[in-house]
Amino acid sequence: MSVTPTDGVSSGLMSPVAATSAGTTDGLGDQQTFLELMVAQLRYQDPLNPTDSSEFLSQSAQFTALQKMQDVADQTAMLLTTQLSFGASSLIGKTVHWNDENGVEQTGVVQGTTFLPSGPVLSVDGHEVPVMSVISVGDAPTIQPEAPSGDATTGPSGTPPTP
Repeated sequence: MSVTPTDGVSSGLMSPVAATSAGTTDGLGDQQTFLELMVAQLRYQDPLNPTDSSEFLSQSAQFTALQKMQDVADQTAMLLTTQLSFGASSLIGKTVHWNDENGVEQTGVVQGTTFLPSGPVLSVDGHEVPVMSVISVGDAPTIQPEAPSGDATTGPSGTPPTP
């Protein structure tokens, strides 16, 4: 759609959907910006070539769909945070294994958990361990991945590959 100012005022307007995606992140502010841009487009449209109303309806529908997708993404992120928090609290009293900042495997019993904006952090024998750093729970031995050895005719341990 072409926007032509009729009163001599230069206007660098873009489509409402593009303008709102570059604008504020507040939902109410986005709606207000969309409506202001739509009114400006109607005000400055070429009277000899009026804008098709179906284009505005299409842009409005795209904007609404974008808002709903953002709402779903926000709710999904909140659900994931809640699940991580409940998962962290269920680890209290359990033995966990994690790799420290030097890459050395550590083991300890979880005494509690703290919920930070970055995610839950376990208190393990005086150490602060992010839940994402835990590699195993319980007394099960941790399995380190083996570097493959051998060639194309033998498997990783030098045995013939299984079909």
